Amino acid sequence: MTSTRQALCLLLTSTALMLSAGVEEKPLPKELPAYGPERSIPPLAITQRSLPNGLTVWFLNRPGFPKVTSFLVVRGGNAHDPADRRGVSGFMAGLLNEGTRTRSSKQIAEELQAIGGDLGAFARPDAIFIQGSCLSNGLPALISLMADVSQQPTFPANEVELAKANALQTLQAQEAQPSFQANRAFNAAIFGDHPYRFVSLTPDVVKAISPESLRALHAVRFQPAQALLVISGDVQEASTLKLITSAFRNWKATGDKLPDLPEAPASSTHAFLVLPRPGSVQSTLRVGRPAVAAPHADRIPLQLANVILGGSFDSRITRNIREDKGYTYSPDARVTTMQHGGSYSVSADVRTEVTAASLMEIFYEMDRMGTTTVGEDELLRSKRYMGGTYLFQNQMLRSLTGTLATYWVNGLKPEALSEFIPKVNAVTAEEVRRVARTYFAAKDQTIVVVGEEAKVKAELEQFGQVRILKN
Repeated sequence: MTSTRQALCLLLTSTALMLSAGVEEKPLPKELPAYGPERSIPPLAITQRSLPNGLTVWFLNRPGFPKVTSFLVVRGGNAHDPADRRGVSGFMAGLLNEGTRTRSSKQIAEELQAIGGDLGAFARPDAIFIQGSCLSNGLPALISLMADVSQQPTFPANEVELAKANALQTLQAQEAQPSFQANRAFNAAIFGDHPYRFVSLTPDVVKAISPESLRALHAVRFQPAQALLVISGDVQEASTLKLITSAFRNWKATGDKLPDLPEAPASSTHAFLVLPRPGSVQSTLRVGRPAVAAPHADRIPLQLANVILGGSFDSRITRNIREDKGYTYSPDARVTTMQHGGSYSVSADVRTEVTAASLMEIFYEMDRMGTTTVGEDELLRSKRYMGGTYLFQNQMLRSLTGTLATYWVNGLKPEALSEFIPKVNAVTAEEVRRVARTYFAAKDQTIVVVGEEAKVKAELEQFGQVRILKN
């Protein structure tokens, strides 16, 4: 076994050294049409206001749009929940529109239908989001509804019990999914005790939820000075501000200021972890580590490096273990950034017997990114893909408004929307290589594999010591 490990290590080291002089990427076929002109999101004329109670309001006027979209975001999400009740913020968010002191859930639904609107809420690690949209002439009603569900939810007992029953069924279904198990084990491994490790509610947390506990959490969490309201569409600022001021005038602070989360870990232990899944014919892989928070200067270069490595269908990992070797159907890699930290992960489902071979190729591609310089054509393709995807994702008014709200939560200015694509295009090949050396080095990654214990353990022992996790 020792000789096998030595051979694998020697192969990886030798390959990296041979590639250090650079790899010549194949140019695009000459018959392809030229790229179109560069585009980016133009500077947005965002008006910022603040109400006497501390609520921040952003207006994005888009004349001619027949609909209006709004996001009300309140700081403090699932990561701010007590350790023994993690995820209750998301549960609470899902019940905000199920009844208030002045409206039943049926009345809320009927009012939304009358204005061609929708209203929903969800939680992320750092905040709770309430999203609503409607036809432009229904804006007064939408503002009234958003103010009502954010300030006066009652969490009716029958709705809470129904949501609990549904949540328990969902959790039972999730537990049968190896991807869910892998994500939970991976987050726990790289974040340790930090609240960003949260992936899902547990049955015990769900069973302990009551209308009273939700009302208490709402009173503490929903503070106007910790909130932002973004409204986008064909709106008249002065009249809309009057509507907002009237609708939210009674919203007062009812608790202490939300404490900041600690910074998330910047690194994790290089380890091979196996989560047993008896009878599995596949291995579900997660390879990664903690990365950067959203405001970090490396965020955009790292995202671009990820597009090249594994974050697109033209990526190196996809070409290697999907197109060339047929180990997997759809590998993926992603950068996740939050207010106080982030993560990087490569994921794939592979046949059990090629678990070690797949990991070897992933390690090879990760180290190659840091030891070679990306070619001009590949760099340009990746920039175009990243910029085009960003434009596509933010072309709809709802998506654009949601991006603005998320940027606020993460400590980014609204100008970051317009600056994104120029910053992507300014990233150099050497910057890509630098962030790859920093975040992609195989020796720094945590590896989680969900699969048949004995077979997977034998595969991974070729790399070193393996630890078996408890289900």
